[in-house]
Amino acid sequence: MTLTDAGRLKLLEPPAGRLRVVLDTDTYNEIDDQFALVQMLLSKDRFAVEAIYAAPFFNARADSPGHGMELSYQEILRLLDRLNVAPEGLVHRGVTDYVGPGKTARTAPAVDDLIARARVGSPDHPLYVVAIGAISNVASALLKAPDIIDRIVVVWLGGHALEWPHTVEFNLKQDVGGAQVLLDSGVPLVLVPCMGVTSRLHSTVPEIERYVEPHGSIGAFLAMRFKEYASDHMGWAKEIWDMAPVGWLLNPLWAPSVIIPAPVLTDQMTWSVDRRRHPIRYVTYVDRNAILKDFFVKLRDFAAAKVP
Repeated sequence: MTLTDAGRLKLLEPPAGRLRVVLDTDTYNEIDDQFALVQMLLSKDRFAVEAIYAAPFFNARADSPGHGMELSYQEILRLLDRLNVAPEGLVHRGVTDYVGPGKTARTAPAVDDLIARARVGSPDHPLYVVAIGAISNVASALLKAPDIIDRIVVVWLGGHALEWPHTVEFNLKQDVGGAQVLLDSGVPLVLVPCMGVTSRLHSTVPEIERYVEPHGSIGAFLAMRFKEYASDHMGWAKEIWDMAPVGWLLNPLWAPSVIIPAPVLTDQMTWSVDRRRHPIRYVTYVDRNAILKDFFVKLRDFAAAKVP
């Protein structure tokens, strides 16, 4: 499947109306995926959330990428329970290993579901794939079904800003081969970098205690996750950068962006430039206040609506 630059640029235009979306998330890896997932599900006027995919991760919280994926799957279920959302048909397990340097497509229910949902779409009504973990599920789908690239738009939080001295960021470094597949595939991509861009999207314990914790069991759960991440909260703020891709889709003015040639990701995890490459959209800034206020208001209203 070839996609012209004109077609790609049309798909990269900030979208209007209600959007078909899926979320690809390593939910248990940290504490910010949970906030992003809740904001997405509480934005029913903007998002028709069709599926949630558990992504692999491997760090001190997991024994292997597959174990991380399963931990994330279970964390998704805990969140949905507190939101009164049924998980059946909505939540899918992802791959248990990375695409890796061999650029090998992995199999999983999430990969098959993504391909099927993408093929239902069209260039005029694409599926928006919000990816906030290692890109292994999405890259596997692109490798298995390259025909879907004109029917999806991937919004990925991955890597650091282009001017950063390296791009050794957690989502990217776990599956460099998968990230290279994404960047080289030609799929319409909105790249949301971490350090230098979304690193200013953070909150503090007093703010969370005031605007999140009081609002129902989901608010209490999110506050617990936030506070348990560090033992010393004095002078401490925590990035919740996974909210940025959702923020861009909610209102592109909250995450200003530019069109640039797709950067080349080297095996050494640095960015290289080839101005002949296909265009992508690149987020340069996030309005932390607007994204968080939107989240706080929706969480408050959700909790208030549940009170008899």
